[in-house]
Order: sequence, then structure tokens, then C-alpha cells
Amino acid sequence: MQGLHLTADLHNCRCDPAWLLDADRLGDWCIKAVQAAGLQPVNQLFHTFPATEHGPGGITATILLAESHMCVHTWPEQKAVTLDVYVCNFGGDHSARARSLMQSLVERFAPEWTEQRSLDRGDES
Repeated sequence: MQGLHLTADLHNCRCDPAWLLDADRLGDWCIKAVQAAGLQPVNQLFHTFPATEHGPGGITATILLAESHMCVHTWPEQKAVTLDVYVCNFGGDHSARARSLMQSLVERFAPEWTEQRSLDRGDES
């Protein structure tokens, strides 16, 4: 069950606001980014949340990968995004692909600053 779990919190995203609001647009782009990174999408769910008193609803875009998963959560009223990319390394090391996907995701939202974390998961024995 060895794997790599990458997370990023993106602040003050300077992208076109549609990337934070349009689930279909974001979802289509995410599938292409997954494939460009050399990972294999096997299912997906793209959901737009209703507006609140704080502003328009955000998006959750989840793609189930043959290698594990990726998730994007947007908070348009805060110009914020959280990212989650996890790959298991059973049968091969997918770590470079996970890092490539994370880099593409971060670049898409053009944050002013990010907080990124990397966690090696599982037993190496």
C-alpha cells in the first residue's frame, strides 16, 4: 500500500472566476490534466454547491484514478482552492505523475500563494 499523497491549499487565486464556478468546464479540464500526467481516470463526479449568503457556490471535482484519486474543492467567495492527489505505487512508482498533475492543477488556478504538503504512505518493507 505504498503511495504518495500530495495536498495544496491555494490562496487568492487569480484565474478566471469560471474555473472556480463552472463544474463542467473544470471537470473536463481535470480529466485532460490527469491524462496528460500519464494517469488513468476510471470515474468522476463534478458537483456545484448552491450559493449561500457568502457568495456563489463552489465546486468539488473528484476523479477516481486507476492509481487512486484526485480532488479539487473551490471556494469562489474566498478565491481559494484545496487540492488532493493520491497515488498508490503498487506495480510501479507513480510519484512523478502525481507531482506533474499537482503542478498543472496549481498553475491552472494561479494562486498568489500556496501551502503544499507531501506524505509518503504505507510501509516500505
